[in-house]
Amino acid sequence: MSVTPDLDRRTLLRRAAAAGLLVTPAAGLLSACAGSTPDQNNDSAGEKSNDNPFGVQDGSAVKVVIFNGGLGDAWAKEDQAIFNAKYPNVTVNMSSTQKIKTEEQPKMATQPSDVVMNSGADMMDISTLVNEGAIEPLDDLLAAPAWEGGGTVADSLLPGTVGDGTYQGKFFVVNVAYTVWGNWYNSVLFDKEGWTPPKTFDDFFALAPKIKAKGMAPYVYDAVHGYYPRWALMATVWKSAGKQAVIDIDNLKENAWRAEGVLPALEAWEKLVKDKLLLPGKLDHTQSQQAWLDGKAAFIQVGTWLKNEMAETIPPGFEMKISDYWGLGATDKAPNDVYAGAGEGIVVPAKAPNKAAAKEFLRAVLSKAGSAKFAELTKSLASTKGSGDNVQDAALASANELMKNASSDLISIKLWNFYADLDKESQNLSAELMAGRLTAAQFVDKMQAAADKVAKDSSITKQTRDA
Repeated sequence: MSVTPDLDRRTLLRRAAAAGLLVTPAAGLLSACAGSTPDQNNDSAGEKSNDNPFGVQDGSAVKVVIFNGGLGDAWAKEDQAIFNAKYPNVTVNMSSTQKIKTEEQPKMATQPSDVVMNSGADMMDISTLVNEGAIEPLDDLLAAPAWEGGGTVADSLLPGTVGDGTYQGKFFVVNVAYTVWGNWYNSVLFDKEGWTPPKTFDDFFALAPKIKAKGMAPYVYDAVHGYYPRWALMATVWKSAGKQAVIDIDNLKENAWRAEGVLPALEAWEKLVKDKLLLPGKLDHTQSQQAWLDGKAAFIQVGTWLKNEMAETIPPGFEMKISDYWGLGATDKAPNDVYAGAGEGIVVPAKAPNKAAAKEFLRAVLSKAGSAKFAELTKSLASTKGSGDNVQDAALASANELMKNASSDLISIKLWNFYADLDKESQNLSAELMAGRLTAAQFVDKMQAAADKVAKDSSITKQTRDA
């Protein structure tokens, strides 16, 4: 069965901290979930109304599991308070973990939680969840009135949010965070030294000697998890080669990795490594971020969850701001496209005991009040429009500014969600390139070979990206 998300689920963080190592569960692991119908197991539905569109029943309970990563879980507790202010007689059993797949996947076919935030390195593979019928379509959530009224839930969401959570023409994943990726710097330091944040690699290479003269490495990154450097590599590929080149890569088109602009983009990163502009040492995400905060490096690339993740160790007088990923300059086909989109996905299992309360809880999560609290507490945008309007924070303001100047196309890579083995190979090769053990040309050759292998394997269901 084909699974075609309309927009890439990064992360990430898709993240990792926004995205994760996607390992497809064993075939049939979730098969007991297949064939579930939307109301099959929903024994806790009461009378429906415009104010209670899913029929949440007094005296019922809803179990909510939150991924406690870079964004923490304080924001979810605010949503719980919003929900319980309206439904004081509904018990919300909320817990937090980083072991989503380990703890939640075994329950999916029997007695799952009602709301599961599926994120981090131990996230469940979304394609498998959809194919096995293990999660509930949430199109009725989109069509429901927004929590405060004034249109539907769908009307209240930022561009790309619905597409990021859509598979096979149905909406399955509520991505609560709107993440912006780029290169971070300390604006206080840059103002003091008179440095201008680079817009191109040539700008960066010209600035690098001045940074080194101050006893700092120009750049640091997570050298442990391959999906971290991959964000930056593919952002440069997109800017240099253009959107269509990446669409062709996602669609396994013959020789897509050899399209004009792909190799030069990767050669810029190869030069950064060869010129010894990286902080030495194999640091993971938090170690590299702390090294940057400690003034050991001038730039680090990551998403807008950074400030919240490192909130306790930000030194006095340090003002973090985000700038766009660097392109190559005049030859770039998409210089103003920004890497951003909805992430940190929440799903409702198909066999959730209380789907009515689960969907209503998500309506609270996407409320204006809940989203404002999310932005305030995480210093990251929520997927609901206007979440950061009243938050006074330099990091969030710089992300807003970056988005204001962005083009209408958002950078997104889909092969990571399309093909688990190709996803893993791209992480491994990204790590090798950044470690200096692989040239840009070798990276291209190996990625093309890996893509060809998937393309020729008739046992693998092929996905199609249209835009």
